[in-house]
Amino acid sequence: MNRAEEGVASAVPDHINSYGPMSVEQMHKPPTSGPDLKSFLADPTPLGIMGFIVALTPFTCELMEFRGAFGTGAATVGSQYFFGGLVLIIASVLQFILGNTFVFVVFASFAAFWLSYATTLTPFYNAAAAYDPTNPENPGFYNAYGFFTLFMGLLCFIYLICSLRTNLCFVAIFLGLVLGFCLLTGTLWQLANGNLSLAQTLKKAAGACLALGSLPGWYFLFVQLLATVDFPLTLPIGDLSRIIPAASERKKTN
Repeated sequence: MNRAEEGVASAVPDHINSYGPMSVEQMHKPPTSGPDLKSFLADPTPLGIMGFIVALTPFTCELMEFRGAFGTGAATVGSQYFFGGLVLIIASVLQFILGNTFVFVVFASFAAFWLSYATTLTPFYNAAAAYDPTNPENPGFYNAYGFFTLFMGLLCFIYLICSLRTNLCFVAIFLGLVLGFCLLTGTLWQLANGNLSLAQTLKKAAGACLALGSLPGWYFLFVQLLATVDFPLTLPIGDLSRIIPAASERKKTN
């Protein structure tokens, strides 16, 4: 096990390791010299997961219009800035220091997403009104912003493929995100077309898919926090690292 994996394994027993014994981090081994970072740094994975799901879950409830909630996230823009942005930035920097490349990239990209989305919703930045000051809800804005959610869906699809070497929790999270971002793209483009009824349906469906993606995140956070306090209860996260052989192991056998 390299130092990158040990940074996570220090807080999580081997059988519930975030990545599994043969991690994708094997491709990005940090230098073997220097101080043992895990001896004085906490595992940042629970921090990042916490920030992500606390920003995402209320957003999904707004999309599904629970208890009369309405809109596309403006009511929770503060949580997007701080839980989704600030907390994920801190977690991503710590993952970078520990050498956990995959999780570092995921956390950093979602920190950027939440900050970008929150900025768009903030009136001071004039994102929508810049297209038509007399009508902020205009086709030009919706058509343009749809490309952002579309390519976030593509990014999450790449993460989904990579997560097949990690665990079922990560796979479920990214699958929900891929579907959710695709449906959000459809929502924006149908709004641009003036199909308000279809856009409303797609928005609720997007919220449902994103909610399904957030639920494994809550479970994963629970499992990780139990491990950090050495709680006498171990829960599975569906280790997939043994199902798809590592490239390094296949080279050894050839």
